[in-house]
Amino acid sequence: MAVPQRRTSKTRRDKRRTHFKLSVPGMVKCAQCGELKLAHHVCKVCGTYKAREIIKQ
Repeated sequence: MAVPQRRTSKTRRDKRRTHFKLSVPGMVKCAQCGELKLAHHVCKVCGTYKAREIIKQ
């Protein structure tokens, strides 16, 4: 059975975990209302996408 010979230090453990981070989604301003929205998605506030009204309010 594989058992580690030594305990893993906090530094070595944290160095390994440097890549386990969350990334921020790409947010852009809506051209119509100016609210932040996800890129390439319909605006949840005004319902427009590429200057066209997709969702009627």
